[in-house]
Amino acid sequence: MGAEKSILITLPATAAGQRLDKALAEAVPLYSRERLKNLVQGGRLSGLAGVIWDPATKMKGGEALTLDVPEARPSDTVAQDIPLTIVHEDDHLLVVDKPAGLVVHPAAGNYDGTMVNALLHHCAGRLSGIGGVARPGIVHRIDKDTSGLLVVAKTDKAHEGLAAQFARHDVDRRYTAVVGGVPVPPAGRIEGALARSTANRQKMAIVKDGRGKHAITHFRTVAAFDGAAQVECRLETGRTHQIRVHMASIGHALLGDAVYGRTPGKLAPLLKDLAFERQALHAATLGFVHPVTQEKLCFESPLPADMVALIGRLDGTGLE
Repeated sequence: MGAEKSILITLPATAAGQRLDKALAEAVPLYSRERLKNLVQGGRLSGLAGVIWDPATKMKGGEALTLDVPEARPSDTVAQDIPLTIVHEDDHLLVVDKPAGLVVHPAAGNYDGTMVNALLHHCAGRLSGIGGVARPGIVHRIDKDTSGLLVVAKTDKAHEGLAAQFARHDVDRRYTAVVGGVPVPPAGRIEGALARSTANRQKMAIVKDGRGKHAITHFRTVAAFDGAAQVECRLETGRTHQIRVHMASIGHALLGDAVYGRTPGKLAPLLKDLAFERQALHAATLGFVHPVTQEKLCFESPLPADMVALIGRLDGTGLE
């Protein structure tokens, strides 16, 4: 099976009553819950009574566990020469400015043409294996139709250090969004746990505490227009579709977001005229401490042309 590394885990008392895979995901944020579930089902987790096979096992809290993680096998994902905008690169990591429309990693329906395919070509295969075979180097991600910055790990040490910062919510992530309506008050804090919608598994939804993942978004209005606003959203946590769900929950869904919002009627012709067919969301700022050099890094990404055009038309400065 190749080289393995063993991780010693002591679950906190607060894990009492939790499913094993959920408790593990909170105790070892380096790995996704799905990856941990697969490791458990593969017989890689043991406790005092021996191997634990069922990821749904209810925990009592305080359990001492050993997780054996196999060395990542070579990815069978094909390296593809897809252009990337590299904002920063060193021996340990790189920061990419992702265009809207580019999927981050292979998944059902998108087995190639992804950012991972491009990274495998650019880095000649030198990417962290912690994320698993399908996601080499991927520490976090942004939606296909969201543009902007994300950091990629080349080494396991970088991956571990970055994952820890994301788990502690120490990473500065600020997004520019264009929403329907003008928020009142103009700034605020949205708190609501997120989980898969029971009505539509393709969507996320705000759920009662105790279910889903805790999520907090801070927003402030940057510019107000007639029927819309430019908003900066700062993530305190980073959950799937967090900004899209949270802004929709206060009545200000992102323009162009067909999943979580409906474009206000008078703005629909504008989006059609601009051929704007994605959610108006851009990962504009990414700040973190370099996991190896300990240098504080912060990167800014200018708004892409389609959002510049949208905002220009909304504030009256853009060309008709």
